[in-house]
Amino acid sequence: MFQRMHHHLLGLFYPNLCGVCNENLESEEEHLCSSCLCSLPKTNFHLSPNNLMEQRLWGKVNFHRATAFFHFQKGSPLQKILYSLKYKGDKEIGEYLGKLAATDLIQSADFQSIDCILPVPLHPNRLKTRGYNQSEWIAKGISTIINQPLDCSNLKRITDTRSQTRKNVYDRYVNTEGIFELDSNSNLKNKHVLLVDDVMTTGSTIESCIHTLNRVEGITVSIFTLAIAT
Repeated sequence: MFQRMHHHLLGLFYPNLCGVCNENLESEEEHLCSSCLCSLPKTNFHLSPNNLMEQRLWGKVNFHRATAFFHFQKGSPLQKILYSLKYKGDKEIGEYLGKLAATDLIQSADFQSIDCILPVPLHPNRLKTRGYNQSEWIAKGISTIINQPLDCSNLKRITDTRSQTRKNVYDRYVNTEGIFELDSNSNLKNKHVLLVDDVMTTGSTIESCIHTLNRVEGITVSIFTLAIAT
């Protein structure tokens, strides 16, 4: 009773609002109200080998499994969440959704052998401007749940590419050739790594990452994105 009253009093001065509908959150809710969270379209790709995301990567790169947590469409509530995560400094919602996604991932045997988690890196110039890497915060949430280390040092972005948003498929591919490199002291040999990004559209950035990672002897790469454009 006291805790509930304390929560409501705090809400008068420091409102805790849903990231989609802007309604007040209940004491047991985080970042999103239950209604908005339940409305987000989950893919359940982690339970479906040969899913849409994997099909988009077939014949382009070598990988073990690929999954996305949500389906993404322009104008959807998820777009608002991703915009806040990427451009409004709401990095904690990335960690929160990463934790939720990881509770699903560990239901699949294919994702139970992960040795470390690698977020798709930002170029230092972009990181300095934004102040954080949104993919790192998603990966941080996953790391907490599956209890495997977060690795933000082995994979580096060496080319500061322009935004991919308005590029066609071919231009996106050209724009992401050779933009990543591995640290000279990379310790990923014979490991199963989970590559984490926010959204998969054409997959060109992820493909470039995997081409770089596959230079490591004995490496196995799986992919997770918070959303996939459908």
